[in-house]
Amino acid sequence: MQFPGPTSHSFISQRLRLNYVDWGNREAPPLILQHGGRDHARSWDWVANELRHDWHVICPDLRGHGDSAWSPEGNYTLQALVYDFAQLVHSLGYPQVTIIGHSLGGNVTTQFTGLYPDMVRKLVNIEGLGPTTTLLDERDAIPLPERLRDWIDKKRAAAGRMPRRYPTLEAAYARMKEENGFLSDEQARHLTIHGASRNEDGTWSWKFDNYLNVWPPIELPREGLHQLWHAITCPLLMFYGTESFATNPEKDGRIAHFRTARVIEYENAGHWLHHDQFERFVADVQAFLA
Repeated sequence: MQFPGPTSHSFISQRLRLNYVDWGNREAPPLILQHGGRDHARSWDWVANELRHDWHVICPDLRGHGDSAWSPEGNYTLQALVYDFAQLVHSLGYPQVTIIGHSLGGNVTTQFTGLYPDMVRKLVNIEGLGPTTTLLDERDAIPLPERLRDWIDKKRAAAGRMPRRYPTLEAAYARMKEENGFLSDEQARHLTIHGASRNEDGTWSWKFDNYLNVWPPIELPREGLHQLWHAITCPLLMFYGTESFATNPEKDGRIAHFRTARVIEYENAGHWLHHDQFERFVADVQAFLA
């Protein structure tokens, strides 16, 4: 598939130069598409190409992802990412935006929406509520000093980890296919081309920072997170795939903390259901955003 292609832009957040791509149609209402962890802005190309006629589509790269700068101190807390998103909206100058967020990007944009409910017209969240209640219970059962020591050990290990190098772009493409068996060959190739960069020795590496894999031992307390969820006033549509590792909030009880949310579950779809069942996803989103 040939895309008309977006243009690249940047903004500054906490001294980091962060990238976003703009699909044009600036007179239309703004729609921000926020990717998930170890992904990049161009993973939205298929969705953006369908929605760009009715919306001014903007797709940012999270810090440490895609063509955005890496944090020198490896700061990838949710609070830092939420600040970056707030700074993007501030830089764009829109009083209100519509948002689609996937996974980590869904977590970021949902927290932003709870902080600034009047600034979000509608929100689509694709498997982006963070760890399940069970995982949080397991984490909280570990004494805090032990969690902090483990975090220090993992941060130190990340500092010594060299990014994996693939001899060819085809080898990186094969790894992409291995990671997500739902992807078509065309999808996997497109995601690889925009998600990898060539090293000086001719090998290829993924663009994301290795420090992303070390999550902080302390995040927002659950009570505070639930307050943010409850503060959301705009219509909220959540998507979940039956073949994903993420759990449906209608089934684990988390949806009780939202006032306006409803869930659509896709059979035979994984975590990247907007790739796995693209046509159905676009139709559902267009109906919701209309």
